[in-house]
Amino acid sequence: GTSQPDAAWRDGLNGKTVLVTGAVRGIGRSTARRLADEGARVVCLDIPPEADALDRLATELGGVALPLDITAEDAASQIAAAAGGTVDVVVHNAGITRDRTIAKMDEKWWDLTLSVNLDAVLRVTNDLASEGVLPKGGRVILVSSVAGIAGNVGQTNYAASKSGVVGLVQAFSESLGAQGMTVNAIAPGFIETRLTDAIPFAIREVGRRLSNLSQGGLPLDIAESIVFFASPTSGSVNGNVLRVCGGNLLGA
Repeated sequence: GTSQPDAAWRDGLNGKTVLVTGAVRGIGRSTARRLADEGARVVCLDIPPEADALDRLATELGGVALPLDITAEDAASQIAAAAGGTVDVVVHNAGITRDRTIAKMDEKWWDLTLSVNLDAVLRVTNDLASEGVLPKGGRVILVSSVAGIAGNVGQTNYAASKSGVVGLVQAFSESLGAQGMTVNAIAPGFIETRLTDAIPFAIREVGRRLSNLSQGGLPLDIAESIVFFASPTSGSVNGNVLRVCGGNLLGA
């Protein structure tokens, strides 16, 4: 007969429902596509102004579009309804930047960045777990950043939020691990996305050259790592923060 590990490798994510937040562009889009390739039904979540692009993506992947602000108080119940009750894998990719040096930063920019990048991740994950939407054997995958490990000039709010995500991994991996789930994070380095396209040219070039590869990574590089953490075969991996940064010098 076929051993269980062989079956897990063969079946991949067939029959699993996964949630990807911030699904319309960049890392989220690549991740949603790769998870769909593995057989998952993908609930694609992004903000309501992106509803049209979200619909197109969900249709392409045979998934479900969920236009929703992740900071909404009832986000978890809306996710559960869109998923049809159970979410086997949660990928918290949604994130924003509001860059300024700390002396020039408006308090509302600090609050908004922490609200989206950290507070919502904490609340939604807790709600999904406590309401039984995340089952035993579930996977929670967070997206941090090398900026959350080493800090970054002009990104105190972003770096603080992404450092908080590292802390969430440690906390959740114990509390949810006791319920048979795994919680891990990816810490991307410089990835070529819409967010990095907005960085001034000279700073962007420095960011690329901080990598041993002297180039930025691609969203697909992060998506492949997320697929590993989502896989049934990664059940013994819990509480890890995986740097995908090309050997970035920051925080080395």
